[in-house]
Amino acid sequence: MGKFINEFKEFAVKGNAVDMAVGVIIGGAFGKIVTSIVNDIIMPPIGWLIGGVNFSELKCELPTVKIAGEELAAATINYGAFIQTIIDFTIIAFCVFMLVKGINKLAKKKKKEEEKPAAPPAPSKEELLLTEIRDLLKNK
Repeated sequence: MGKFINEFKEFAVKGNAVDMAVGVIIGGAFGKIVTSIVNDIIMPPIGWLIGGVNFSELKCELPTVKIAGEELAAATINYGAFIQTIIDFTIIAFCVFMLVKGINKLAKKKKKEEEKPAAPPAPSKEELLLTEIRDLLKNK
């Protein structure tokens, strides 16, 4: 049991697990922001442009059913909510794409800076002295 707990502690404090947890929390908050942008800023003008339609209220009502003389509430197919979800997904996917693209661009730039060859180190005193001796022996 102690080994299991130690393995779990090692996993939980690893950078990847912590980074993933932070990503999930920020992703949830980001999702709320995007949903608000779509619902409160983007969709009202689109609905106005197409005649005052509110996408989230679009639905197709199925016929009511009578069972034992009682009429049951009509079921609805809420295709407007589906359209809203597709638009949310598209905007979130685009934002994530732009974020990843920016991060990759920064990573490439940093990698290019790291790849620049370093200047060779200056020769030591011993190397300079040996070079002079070699040159003197060549000239004789």
